[in-house]
Amino acid sequence: MGKLNKTEREWQRELSPEEFRITRQKGTEQAFTGKYWNTKQQGTYTCRCCGEPLFSSETKYDSGCGWPSFYKPIEPSVVDENVDTTHGMVRTEIVCHHCDAHLGHVFPDGPQPTGLRYCINSASLELETKEKNDEETYP
Repeated sequence: MGKLNKTEREWQRELSPEEFRITRQKGTEQAFTGKYWNTKQQGTYTCRCCGEPLFSSETKYDSGCGWPSFYKPIEPSVVDENVDTTHGMVRTEIVCHHCDAHLGHVFPDGPQPTGLRYCINSASLELETKEKNDEETYP
């Protein structure tokens, strides 16, 4: 599957103002305020912009940082890394490989087996749970 290319105007029509600010303008939601920072539901976290599966609830953990944290993506190829030198820091930004949506950052202070912490904005994600799929399959 190739890159998903949409205009800024198309993204603005599809996303809420907050989702647009975070995913398309590289914003950050305030810690401990996002929809999924403390969610324990089982399922797959997909990209809010394009629906690409990104993270599994099996790799989600409580890092204490106030954002959803995962120790690895579903597949390494679903996210791309960029150097981020904003705010006087050098960090590694994570974007969706399919649509370039800003997801968050990855840090080398996570648990084993990877030692990584993918710190992701809730507004960049959509959680698909087994329960939701069951409701859609069995009306």
